[in-house]
Amino acid sequence: MPDLSDDELLEELGVEQEVPRTSSYTPREERIIAGFEEIQRFVEKYGREPQFHEDNDIFERLYAVRLNRLRELEEYRKLLVPFDYQGLLSKKEITKVVSVKTMDDDELLSELESTDLLDITVLRHVRSHTEIKTAEEIASREKCEDFERFRPLFIQVEHELKSGIRQAWRFGKDASINAGDIFILSGQFVYVAEKGNEFKTPNGLTDARLRVIYSNGTESNLLLRSLQRALYKDKAGRRLTDPDLGPMFSGTWDDDVETGTIYVLRSMSDHPFIAEHRNLIHKIGVTGGKVETRIANAVHDATYLLADVEVVATYKLAGINRTKLEGIFHRIFAPAQLDLTIRDRFGNPVRPKEWFLVPLHVIDEAVDRIRDGSITNFIYDPKTASLVSLAK
Repeated sequence: MPDLSDDELLEELGVEQEVPRTSSYTPREERIIAGFEEIQRFVEKYGREPQFHEDNDIFERLYAVRLNRLRELEEYRKLLVPFDYQGLLSKKEITKVVSVKTMDDDELLSELESTDLLDITVLRHVRSHTEIKTAEEIASREKCEDFERFRPLFIQVEHELKSGIRQAWRFGKDASINAGDIFILSGQFVYVAEKGNEFKTPNGLTDARLRVIYSNGTESNLLLRSLQRALYKDKAGRRLTDPDLGPMFSGTWDDDVETGTIYVLRSMSDHPFIAEHRNLIHKIGVTGGKVETRIANAVHDATYLLADVEVVATYKLAGINRTKLEGIFHRIFAPAQLDLTIRDRFGNPVRPKEWFLVPLHVIDEAVDRIRDGSITNFIYDPKTASLVSLAK
């Protein structure tokens, strides 16, 4: 390597330098302030405090230790309070770390000072070229202009994960990445919307360019290998399984295997809006008993819009978790949920759930897709009154 000046070496290492400030602070205090400002920039960028976990980026771990030290030392708390617009110093310490009392002045200062001003020959705080390249690709995101198309999917996925319809598995056992896959990375859902043609890298490995959508409304065009490395590195990185629907339907029906019925109802209410759109407004539910018994008291139940209902379709189930199935229907048709408030018999306002502005033939299609397993990544689009695939 040719001889480089300090500034040139820092630039090669990807370490930014700040122009030294002119003030009444001592050089030591200047370095402490600069180190605290690095922590503040981290919080501004990621919306959270740095965490001290062994799999985290070395810089994040350094910031976590530094912040912990600053909270413990009253001398530096007083120095930094005027700069603490995020209230970082008033919170509890992050984690138990090596006691300050066991550290000499040089060790303590190295944890508190800005990394920009540390000895440039100490490379333990410098990320490898591979880490930097991966971080740059992951961080190189832009606004997803058609995010509204994907928003319902993220809402659906979150519900399915909470209800157990999907499972979150540690990334690594299955490291494959394909269009339609969903992951958790850095606390966000990540959806692989597109996967380009595969190609060979110089080291002989297979790679591909991906279009990745994040649940915060951004997207990035990154390499498959970069996403794999990020998921491996993130201790909380997870792969989400496809919806666990189980054996939903059966061609033959015996009393000892039937476990429930999907029912679709139409309201006979004389409410002006319901009367005008009666053929489009449907309630979708699942019951383990008889549908007739379930709806017998509809006229007195706000859940049924305080009116009689007509059963327009039923589908029998076998070996299925009824709650999970009902949740799948409700997530698919969430964009078309009826927004209507009525008064119950006591005069209290009620906003009934499970009613949707959806044509009956689309509900039939949803049942068919659940039956053949193709419902994954489908959502109802009110603009076209049809089910659309988010994998397109």
